[in-house]
Amino acid sequence: MSLLEKIRVTQAFLESKGIEKPEFGLILGSGLGELAEEIEDAVVIDYADIPNWGQSTVVGHAGKLVYGKLSGRIVLALQGRFHFYEGNPLEVVTFPIRVMKALGCEGLIVTNAAGGISFGPGTLMLINDHINLTGQNPLIGENLDEFGARFPDMSHAYTPIYRETAHAVAQKLDVKLDEGVYIGVTGPSYETPAEIRAFKTLGADAVGMSTVPEVIVAAHSGLKVLGISAITNHAAGFQSELKHEEVVEVTNQIKENFKELVKAVLAKL
Repeated sequence: MSLLEKIRVTQAFLESKGIEKPEFGLILGSGLGELAEEIEDAVVIDYADIPNWGQSTVVGHAGKLVYGKLSGRIVLALQGRFHFYEGNPLEVVTFPIRVMKALGCEGLIVTNAAGGISFGPGTLMLINDHINLTGQNPLIGENLDEFGARFPDMSHAYTPIYRETAHAVAQKLDVKLDEGVYIGVTGPSYETPAEIRAFKTLGADAVGMSTVPEVIVAAHSGLKVLGISAITNHAAGFQSELKHEEVVEVTNQIKENFKELVKAVLAKL
């Protein structure tokens, strides 16, 4: 079965469950999936029940698709994503983005937990650009002409008007919102101090193991994108040891600001 055929099969399955024409897709990263529990009139489907869908194995990722209303907007939220380091091919990692587009999404809010290079733990960082150091690209292979051009422009992958709206909303909420460049690596090992020094030289402000493949596919598909990193730890070399448990713990400390910000942004977009 071709990728396009898989997309259509999954689209038909979700539409049979009452999921149609969401305005925004939400990808909720490590420890951030709790926002989906506030979605009203929710249709909740386990990933395991969706044809051609991947599985999330990481702590802090619930593995559920949630459809309904949030801040008066119709959203389709992923409680947890699929990572390349879990052994998933990038076709699987980015498959939900293709399905969101097929269902009618116009915008995507993508979130992650990231290590801070320029910012410390507890920071919310708006992503204004990324550096792809995964050595991979989800668009390699046959182009899906139904979705986008063979050589998509990435100059404004993180939509400027979405970023402007987020800053305005954050100011009204009195939520500190920094902005910077996200560098994507494969993981699952955390970065070495030497790598972090190199990333800083390249211009990166935060580092993580997700987001870049999804945003590349979103840009190819013509989706507008807002990216937010929750800085949950200092990157390697700034602290003695990195542990995933600490990532989830810090995320829990800042998730209320995160949730309020996303809900207010959705209402304004």
